[in-house]
Amino acid sequence: MNPEKINLLEKFQQLPTGDYAAGLIAKMNDYEFKIVKFKGDFIWHSHSDTDETFIIIEGTLVMNFRDRKVEINAGEMIVIPKGVEHKPSSENGYKAILIEPEGVPNTGNVQSDMTLEKIQWV
Repeated sequence: MNPEKINLLEKFQQLPTGDYAAGLIAKMNDYEFKIVKFKGDFIWHSHSDTDETFIIIEGTLVMNFRDRKVEINAGEMIVIPKGVEHKPSSENGYKAILIEPEGVPNTGNVQSDMTLEKIQWV
């Protein structure tokens, strides 16, 4: 694999239209870098085997925990420790980079209509 730059704005433009879409943009060792756009309320879930990182590129993500909410704005990030139940939400939408090990289901321990079977390369 040759090292090449990745233009995040171009990659976000390649995502399908709608309030929720994700695409794979890079791999590093056993980790995947995914781009995500989302508007609305996700589902409560956790990832029992891994931490999960959200880096907000545009908009505002509200990360709901059972005991509190954390607002993450463009230029900020949050690491969700493994096993911690969380629910992302956004009234106006956000664009983010997610970093997590290869093969981690987007809905963690929960199967729902929001579960993506496979995240495609963009």
